[in-house]
Amino acid sequence: MPKNYFMIVEYKQQPFHITRYPNTNNRSLRAWNAADEYLLDTVAGINVKPESLIIYNDRFGFLSCLLSQHQPFTVMTYRSQEKACTINLEANKLTVDESHWLSPLATMPTTVEYGLIRIPKSLELFRFYLYLLSQAIPEDGIVYCAFMTRHFSPRMLDAAGEFFEEVEQTKAWKKARLLILKKKKPFQKIDFVHTIKMDDTRLLKQYPGVFSANNIDYASQFLMEQMQDVSGAHRILDLASGNGLLAAFLRDKHPDAEIHLLEDFLLALESSRLNLVDPKSFFHYEDSLENLESDSFDLVISNPPFHFEYETNIEVALSLFEEVARCLKKEGSFQLVASLHLNYKTHLEKLFSSTIIIAENDKYVVYACRK
Repeated sequence: MPKNYFMIVEYKQQPFHITRYPNTNNRSLRAWNAADEYLLDTVAGINVKPESLIIYNDRFGFLSCLLSQHQPFTVMTYRSQEKACTINLEANKLTVDESHWLSPLATMPTTVEYGLIRIPKSLELFRFYLYLLSQAIPEDGIVYCAFMTRHFSPRMLDAAGEFFEEVEQTKAWKKARLLILKKKKPFQKIDFVHTIKMDDTRLLKQYPGVFSANNIDYASQFLMEQMQDVSGAHRILDLASGNGLLAAFLRDKHPDAEIHLLEDFLLALESSRLNLVDPKSFFHYEDSLENLESDSFDLVISNPPFHFEYETNIEVALSLFEEVARCLKKEGSFQLVASLHLNYKTHLEKLFSSTIIIAENDKYVVYACRK
């Protein structure tokens, strides 16, 4: 994993040192963009009382750090987000009350008057954030939602109009825009847990924003169809487990096995808890394998992520592969599916004694690696 690379940004005549986590070798990638800067400028122009601000989708802790003097609440949806916030707060010798770090499934605070949202790529997740805010803020509360102009979708306006009477879109500034939401509509309870069909007998439940929201992901389906049998696998890891689809598939094949699910996205992990309720399934809210023992798994399976919001980035996946090599038992099996164009084979061959292609089609390839 590359080292932290800090960049300096000035806010209210104070310099801040900010880095990305997970780290990257791509120095052109920053921990913020013009949408974040637009939100900062907006907050600078209003009277924000302590504990009256709540922040959503602050992936690297940029807003949480620069606005720390306001004692904001930050909704933490990723374990890597928590780590990024910690790194950047420590780098700037800032302290926060960690009780202000909230799960998206927690009860929202009653002191909030303003909401800040970096609109996520998943508009289903954006709608969920607006729903949560509509419970928390008062009638005269205001929500500022920032996005880069190139990512605009009319569905953003539809989601905002579902929960607020007034939806104003600002002019572009540095290729970013804001949606300013006022006069929240009367609250109506909505069940955001929905189901997708796993097979003819089973449905999977999941929260908003979880990968492949409307149907079984084709890559995961391909992996399940092509997976090599690993008889006698007693300890299994589903890496980047999503809603638990692969773990549920393996549970049927290995009813007595100890199955571990590791996931960075909290709403995905909580979805998998809904789908695997047996006592031999264990859930890890982590972005890495650093807390798992070496030489401890017979089988690791994965449909690893390579999208980071709008970015394509394989650095996180490659660092996970290194950790898999450490955690696998001797002769253990690592089986994964990936998009054909990523060409993971050259990377996997450096880490494992054997790497073969089990199957491929015009989009995906399934690899099997041995330690």
